[in-house]
Amino acid sequence: MRVNIQLQCTECKRKNYATHKNKKNTTGRLEVKKYCPWDKKHTVHRESK
Repeated sequence: MRVNIQLQCTECKRKNYATHKNKKNTTGRLEVKKYCPWDKKHTVHRESK
């Protein structure tokens, strides 16, 4: 079962990216290092509620 999720920057707390994940294989929160346009650098983006 794939669900849509929002990725939120851990530094500026803005929701920058939308993606999807498989809930059966990835039960925890997804963390990806991506570019934040407001911080102008690569930061960790975490799955938000």
